[in-house]
Amino acid sequence: MNTVYLDDTDDPIDIRYDNVFKAVFTRNTPESRTALSRLVSAITGRPLAVLSIAANEPPPDSLRDRQIRFDLSCKAGEGELVNIEMSLNPDAFELVRLEFLAGKLFTGQDIRGSEKTYDDLKAAYQIAILAKGLFVEDGCLLHSFEYYDPERGVSLGGRSRIMTVELAKAESSVEKPAGEMTAAEQWAVYFRYLTDRNKRQKVNEVIATAEGIAMASEVLIRISKDEAERARLMSEWKYVVDTQSKVVQAKREGGKEKAVEIARTLKALGDSAEKIAPATGLSIEDITKL
Repeated sequence: MNTVYLDDTDDPIDIRYDNVFKAVFTRNTPESRTALSRLVSAITGRPLAVLSIAANEPPPDSLRDRQIRFDLSCKAGEGELVNIEMSLNPDAFELVRLEFLAGKLFTGQDIRGSEKTYDDLKAAYQIAILAKGLFVEDGCLLHSFEYYDPERGVSLGGRSRIMTVELAKAESSVEKPAGEMTAAEQWAVYFRYLTDRNKRQKVNEVIATAEGIAMASEVLIRISKDEAERARLMSEWKYVVDTQSKVVQAKREGGKEKAVEIARTLKALGDSAEKIAPATGLSIEDITKL
């Protein structure tokens, strides 16, 4: 593989945009698949080789359903389930949201049948890369949460994990030589400082040290230099931000009429009531009647 470094003329798209993140890691190419496997392994601390990626909505080449979160679900070599997402502007309720999603990911496994038991359940990892904000009041970049008895410090020993990477805490990591960073730190520095020209030398140092990051960077640079692809991704991101801004403005003005107007527009574009409801604050029943 010819490692692609960033020079002063490069203008990579910010990989912290969730649609760009998904575009980089879901391509059916050796570079994209290897990069995803290395990223998942770095965060979970286990050597997980991603074998398949679920057909999440929206697909990488679609502009429909652009207001929803771009999560990425995949399955590893021994059946482990991984749901990973990049969140540029996490909500205040992010941690409890992750608990909800982790529960669905783990219990969504089918163990029905006379030859199966609960012991056949595979490990499940709900991973969130939180680009902005601080959620755990300490200096730790990476957290792995599991069920345990907090009074006695005894783990349940379960197979589901909630894992967070808080990029706001990468400030201390970026000062280290790339070779002295953990794998998770290398990815965090890459994600956070990729578009920071003042840190370009450090980013290139990380790219030179970590093969998975080098592969992700190769895919990203290719996308960034493809004018049509770049325009599509930025148009997609603009749609998300514009829609979100309109919804927030409508809520601030206390105007149900504006929320209804937005719902009608999204419904006309083919969005389902289930997807429109959380974006507008309207009930599914009200949306169905529109």
